Amino acid sequence: MRTLVLTMALFLPLSAVAQSAGGKSGSQPQPKVEYEKKTVINFEDDTIEGDLKRPDGEYVESRRKVDHSNLIKIRENWRDKVMQASGDL
Repeated sequence: MRTLVLTMALFLPLSAVAQSAGGKSGSQPQPKVEYEKKTVINFEDDTIEGDLKRPDGEYVESRRKVDHSNLIKIRENWRDKVMQASGDL
């Protein structure tokens, strides 16, 4: 089932590209689009009027802090084992 879904996900975009490429005819040239090198937008004559809307109060909801048990177990006899291992050398 996963293989089928993965195969469909891979070939679906390829079929869309094939359809769009097949729809173009070689006899009609595509129109050439030319863009200006620089676009200037002027907002100097525009006046923006309005009121700033804010909420009357603040409502903050947060989750309560959950106390989890510590996943790290501290070994109580670790120092003894280290000393014993150094004595074995």
